[in-house]
Amino acid sequence: MPYPSKTDRQTILLAAVKDLARGGIRDLSLRNLAASVGVAPNAIYRYFSDRSALEAALANEAARQLELALRKAADGREPVTTIREMSSAYIKFARDNRHLYEVMMSLHAPEHDATSRQSLWTFTVEQVQRIAGSDRAAQASVALWAFLHGAVTLEAAQVFGESKPASGLEFGLDAWLRAVSTRGKPMEALRIKPTRKTANKKSAARQA
Repeated sequence: MPYPSKTDRQTILLAAVKDLARGGIRDLSLRNLAASVGVAPNAIYRYFSDRSALEAALANEAARQLELALRKAADGREPVTTIREMSSAYIKFARDNRHLYEVMMSLHAPEHDATSRQSLWTFTVEQVQRIAGSDRAAQASVALWAFLHGAVTLEAAQVFGESKPASGLEFGLDAWLRAVSTRGKPMEALRIKPTRKTANKKSAARQA
């Protein structure tokens, strides 16, 4: 079978995204992908050496699409609203592109290109830095990403049941915003101070 002139890396990658949406990563194969594009299987190997390379490219594409969604959500907004809108956009992207999101969050060999994933991370840190400050932006970004990914994973697993308490997501995001908004304050200052009664009990326990 000849290689159509329209066949290139991007054409194959977009076809892989569509195949992934239909059947998930387990049903994705280079042979089936070749059939979707209308080329011989060997044509796929000209652009992707193996399945691992294809998965890494899909992860990169997912990160690119997610960053576009986050940039659109953040455009022109003040810092706190930006984080709220980005969080909503993140969760929506994960819901609407479940299989693509799963590929992005799975492990990939370091030798494969991760340009888009690095760009996504950099953009996230830049937006978080507007609230948390440069010294805590990276760790605050990790905390935010972990929270959002956890929420997405629990929802996908239907752990929340039918109720899907959106208020729980708001509670977590509010807690994160309170923590990162206290620039320069030690964490001890954020902890609840014991009441006099509790302090007296602790003192008595120490004496005993």
